[in-house]
Amino acid sequence: MDKKCGDPREAIRALISFIGDDPDRPGLHDTPERVLRAWAETWGAGYTNTIEPLIKLFDIEQEPPQFEIDISQKYNEMIFVQNIAVYSHCEHHLTPFWGEATIAYLPTYRGIVGLSKLARVAEHFARRLQVQERLTSEIANALAEHLSPHVGVMLNCRHMCMMSRGCAQPNAVTRTTALRGLFAHEAAVKHEFIDGCGK
Repeated sequence: MDKKCGDPREAIRALISFIGDDPDRPGLHDTPERVLRAWAETWGAGYTNTIEPLIKLFDIEQEPPQFEIDISQKYNEMIFVQNIAVYSHCEHHLTPFWGEATIAYLPTYRGIVGLSKLARVAEHFARRLQVQERLTSEIANALAEHLSPHVGVMLNCRHMCMMSRGCAQPNAVTRTTALRGLFAHEAAVKHEFIDGCGK
């Protein structure tokens, strides 16, 4: 255990006591250990893993000048992946939020990436304490740096903190977008992406 924060299991036991339950009753006795394992292995894995191994590029049979000069060829060759499942936790209340991501990019001379890697990049940043706005931008920024400068990302998510407390809106869906390169500056590219995302 990290000596700086003491035994984190005690913090979980304290939370259980704070809400009025008994951390020593049989059903909760092993809960602190399970919670820590879940956060270390899954929900918090985005803090320890690195992004580089997730983006392995494959060469494409195209001369670089066409991708750098002919914009019309760029957006005619958009690579678009929808319905990528996203699961994360809100940093404000530590409650889950989840939904779907759409990721698209325009290939350049750098190459293309295996389609499953786009989902892996989204998963990497989702496995941290997040706000949806930052999560959307972090996915876009990583792909713009390592894959293509021309990237579009859209997330549609439901937030448990909004659904089950406060205003209690169980049907509310939050949409965020992050556009980089031609997705932000070229109207035809932006429209193709937004239209492809649907309503």
